[in-house]
Amino acid sequence: VVPATPALFEKKLQSQEAKEGSTVTLHAQLSKHDAPVRWKKGSVLLQASNKYEMKQVGSVAELLIHDLQLKDA
Repeated sequence: VVPATPALFEKKLQSQEAKEGSTVTLHAQLSKHDAPVRWKKGSVLLQASNKYEMKQVGSVAELLIHDLQLKDA
């Protein structure tokens, strides 16, 4: 059994400013294609919902946060 090499961030998340009620997209580029990604806010694992939309194509993972509120900071 050969242990798998972990996926690393090639491009890390960047802070963004957006207006309340709008949608923001966070992008992360990984060193491995189709590596599993789990999005968290602090210690809370985010789940796909009307609020959070997760997308991944190859090595690019995206998190869309809809209806932004101050608590999403």
